[in-house]
Amino acid sequence: MIEVKNLTKYYNFAERPAVKNVNFLAREGEVTVLLGPNGAGKSTTIKSIVNLLNYQGEVNICGYPNHSLEAKRSFGYVPEVPILYDLLTVEESINFIGKAYRLQNYRETAEAYLELFELTAQKDKLSKELSKGMRQKLSMLLALLIQPKALLVDEPMVGLDPASIEAVLQLFIRLKEQGTSVLISTHIIDVVNDIWDCAYIMKQGEIVREIHRGEEGSETLKQIFFETTAEGKA
Repeated sequence: MIEVKNLTKYYNFAERPAVKNVNFLAREGEVTVLLGPNGAGKSTTIKSIVNLLNYQGEVNICGYPNHSLEAKRSFGYVPEVPILYDLLTVEESINFIGKAYRLQNYRETAEAYLELFELTAQKDKLSKELSKGMRQKLSMLLALLIQPKALLVDEPMVGLDPASIEAVLQLFIRLKEQGTSVLISTHIIDVVNDIWDCAYIMKQGEIVREIHRGEEGSETLKQIFFETTAEGKA
């Protein structure tokens, strides 16, 4: 579970916060999506949750403060732009994470994800030699290698081909069925339309709408999103 309470983030000495009093919950066994147009504060929120930014407020992951070792062992993070060890091969990157987290029998997990992401033939390539899509897949593999109880993904489909997107979506479904809290930040609603359980819509740094699957009525999530974030809408 990922619990965010009164999250506020100012950049430098800006008068207006990038994120203001954000509160939400990403429950176990659910796909929670954080929606919003560009600049709404989604990435700032995600980076604050994983403790990459200084912020005000409280964030707990699996019952632990996000800065604690227990929390860090519990969650995986896939940033929008992959941050990899460019001078390590795919194989070396996997071994580094496996040993850094002191994972038991991580090779079996790695092999399964190498096959899923079609990276088996790339094992001896340096990370910097991979294509944009392959780098994104490796980033996701490394986050999943620890078998996280919570997974945070910022714009997960950047650079992926249609077949890979479908494979990732099916993976998210399997993870939530296993009880993982999956939190996805995106502005491309069509990608998550079939897998979301709870959606929080952001606008100008604030959560302006919370909706759970089944509450849409006659409207689609996309229609609700555009109505909520339309110019002039309070």
